[in-house]
Amino acid sequence: MNMTGTSSPCGACKFLRRKCVRGCVFAPYFWHEQGAAHFAAIHKVFGASNVSKLLAHLPVSHRCEAALTIAYEAQARLQDPIYGCVSHIFALQQQVVNLQAQVACLKEQAAHSIITAANPNGKFYPDLPQNQGYLGGENSGFVEENNESFGSEMQWPFQDDLHSVPFRYIHH
Repeated sequence: MNMTGTSSPCGACKFLRRKCVRGCVFAPYFWHEQGAAHFAAIHKVFGASNVSKLLAHLPVSHRCEAALTIAYEAQARLQDPIYGCVSHIFALQQQVVNLQAQVACLKEQAAHSIITAANPNGKFYPDLPQNQGYLGGENSGFVEENNESFGSEMQWPFQDDLHSVPFRYIHH
């Protein structure tokens, strides 16, 4: 009987084809139904023994979050063997930069609108440059994005230096 109280093994033990014992470190995080499929990626990328040791050395309160993170990183590594989850992080960072540029453009547009509304004749203020791109023109700073492939075709100038970053974290 495993920690879940059923006679069936947890997903990790099912995948490893071993008996799930009471106190199994994997049982709370990899249930019988879908756990084997999730654990397959983890085992392929990190190895069951390494993950078992890692979880055993963590306080129980941190194990759930660690198991989720390890599962996410394993899936990312299988989808992108070179960069793993780092490519997703870069894509999110680029999205933040693009959104910050949009905020700056909107602030500039709001300031221009306030000045124009306060002085419709333009007698006391010099004319500000008219930027027709505020609402999505060529020079607007707005970025069209397709969330399905965001970042998938981007080439980052510093990508070549980062291929070893995930391995530094794994080996230390």
